[in-house]
Order: sequence, then structure tokens, then C-alpha cells
Amino acid sequence: MTRRIPPLNPLRMFEVVARTGNLTNAAKLLHVSQSAVSRQITALEEYLGVQLLRRERHGVSLTLAGQRYAAKVLPAFEAIAEATYELTGPERDTVIRVGTYNAFASKWLIPRLPDFQRQYPEIDVRILHTIPEIDFERDAVDVAIQFGIGDWPEAKADLLFRDQIEPVCSPAFLARHAPDAKYPQSLLRQTLLVSRYRRTDWEIWLQSAQLEAQASDSPRMTFSSTLLCWQAAVDGVGIAVGQTAMVRQELDNGRLVAPFARPLAREQGYYLLRPRHQREFRTISVFRDWMLAAAQACAPAPQAACMLA
Repeated sequence: MTRRIPPLNPLRMFEVVARTGNLTNAAKLLHVSQSAVSRQITALEEYLGVQLLRRERHGVSLTLAGQRYAAKVLPAFEAIAEATYELTGPERDTVIRVGTYNAFASKWLIPRLPDFQRQYPEIDVRILHTIPEIDFERDAVDVAIQFGIGDWPEAKADLLFRDQIEPVCSPAFLARHAPDAKYPQSLLRQTLLVSRYRRTDWEIWLQSAQLEAQASDSPRMTFSSTLLCWQAAVDGVGIAVGQTAMVRQELDNGRLVAPFARPLAREQGYYLLRPRHQREFRTISVFRDWMLAAAQACAPAPQAACMLA
């Protein structure tokens, strides 16, 4: 059977008239004139070749054909309304699902969430761990934090901050292996701590600092997560490459130090992504504004950092 779908605007008008039993009430609900409703119903009747309404002196009533048609059409519109409510209902105004990396969530986002909760206590923030490239059609998240250069064609992307890296270690590790802090190069002969997800950071930083030769024979220890890698640095296992924005708290409280004081600013950065082709709910808008303000507030002061694309 060939599917014939009538024009949806006249069909919507018929549904409201059939449900209210009155042209005037239908016109009020639809925010149009009564004559506009009547014209749309006439257009639907002409399309179907069937009279749906009986125009009477004191109003309208459904014909037998109109009653049969309404018995099918009204439940269909109710199902559409229910499906729409489930997709975009009250939870979309009270819940936001944020997909991000564990390291970013733990070291940057979660410490700042109390401020968001104070400003928007009615919004429930749900943090979800994501690693692969985000796909808003596949992944059950409303926004995502991703690392890259900003080229996500299916998403709107706002830069939070650029990636900045430099070696970090514990103060005790520095004192033990480079007692003369003016010459930290000896640290590069010790164990270099490597995160599986950031495995090229050492090569990138060493090349920019022209210190590749000093670390050519150094032992390396690899960790399955960046968080574990940084914890090993805190505990004096070796020296790691830290992302300045992520280890800021450890640098400020003295659990880590940056012995080389040669941060490397990279072209890549952390971006807040939103679906490009979906309706943007209030929760997304307020979370985006808050994230951008939080990122701006913690932006590092201008310094003589190298820049590497």
C-alpha cells in the first residue's frame, strides 16, 4: 500500500477541531483566525476527497467519515506529543550530560562544579567518561569536552584553552636528582613517566627545548591513564609531562614543581562541543556560558612560552 501523508498543517488543524469540537476554540489554541482554520479544513477535505465537517448554523460537527478519520488521527498526534515530551520534556531543563575525559573531569571540571551548583542548583550535571571522537547521534551526551584543533564539522565548538605542557616532578625528586636547580637537565636521565593517551608529549617537549640528546637513553615507565602518570610524579617515581591547566593545583600547593620553567604552548586545545543540528536547551546555554567564563577566569597570565603547531 502506497503511503499517502496529507499536508500536515491542515491535518493539525483538523486534529484540534476534532478534539475541541469547535472552530472558535481551535482557532484560539492555534493562534490563528477562525476563517484560517476553516480554509485549512477545506483544503484537507479537497485533498482527501471526503467531507470531514458538517457546517451548521450554530457550529460544526464531524461527519461519519470525519469521526472515523479522527479516531485514527487523534491517537497519532497524542503519540507524537508523548514522544516529543519524552525527548525534550522537563528533564532537558534540569539535567545536562557532559562527556569528557577522566583527567579533564578530575583535575579541571569537578573542582569548579561547586560554583556552577551555587549558580544553578536546579540543574543536575552528569559527568560521563568519553574517549573516542564524540558523535552526538550515537552518544547520550548533551555537550562534550574534546581535545583537538577545533575541526568538528557536525558540532559547534568553543575553545576553552590551548594545551600547554612542561615537565613536572615532586620537590623531593628534584632535590635528589638535581640538587643544583639551575641545571635541571640531569632529571632527564631519570625515569620518564609516560601516559598512554599522551605518549608523544615527551618527544614534543624535548624537541622544542632541544634536549632530545639528554633523554635519549632514559628509562621510561608507561601508565594506562594520565591521572596515574601524574600521581606517580607526585609520589617521586619519576618525572612526567604535565598539562599546566590540569596540574595547576599541585603546582600551587607545592606537591609538584616545574623545574625547567619552559612551558610549551601548542596549537591544540580543549573545546566545548555542542550539537550543530539540534535544538539548544537552556541547560546547554547556561553550562556553555559558565564553562567559557570559568576557562577565562583561570587563563594563564601571558608568559614567554614556546608555541608549537
